Amino acid sequence: MPERTSARPGTSRRAALGAGLTAAGLAACTGPGNGGAAPKSGPAPVGAPPCVLTPEGTEGPYYLDLDLVCQDLAEGRPGVPLALHTTVVDAATCEPLPDASVDVWHADATGVYSGIRSAGTEGERFLRGVQVTDEEGTAEFATLYPGWYDRRTVHIHVKVHVAGNAVHTGQLYFDDETNALVAAADPYAGREDPVVVNADDMFSGTIGPENTLQVTGSPEEGYQADIVLGVRA
Repeated sequence: MPERTSARPGTSRRAALGAGLTAAGLAACTGPGNGGAAPKSGPAPVGAPPCVLTPEGTEGPYYLDLDLVCQDLAEGRPGVPLALHTTVVDAATCEPLPDASVDVWHADATGVYSGIRSAGTEGERFLRGVQVTDEEGTAEFATLYPGWYDRRTVHIHVKVHVAGNAVHTGQLYFDDETNALVAAADPYAGREDPVVVNADDMFSGTIGPENTLQVTGSPEEGYQADIVLGVRA
């Protein structure tokens, strides 16, 4: 398995960004993925939310402050491929924010996070990574469609840093119809616990159009998910 790349030995990504590193100066690891090609990039779906301040959400107990500068997050885990496209903009001006650090982490198809002792994944780093936005404010990840777990609907955690400062912490959600389609596909279909719908999520009050991903694709071919993150720069 290829080694993941940190921003600089002994330097946190926040410090690295403060020192002026850009997306072009950070190496992205190219791990084995999930055994299949991720969906091809395409235009953002029509109907994406306008430029607004994206509501924040709880960080949750599974965040790890790691220097994992990586674009391919799957690391061989089974699941439906997901191409995640995030665009970070200044909510006040709608201008894209280059050189912002976008950190994402989420559960695997069985609802398990990496790096968690109680889950038996301590020392593992699957489905976690950070990318730096380009001149258009875009950061992209090749990952997997997440699974659900107790009282939690399908979601992706996200944290954004600008110039070394945390400017957004939140969660990204999927619509129930797409979640149901994925839940009926392998390896999700083998789970005994039914998928948690958005209305039954313990944080359902934070689910809205501004943090719901615009998704295209299918379980057979994989999905592309797009989101505009409006932050206070």
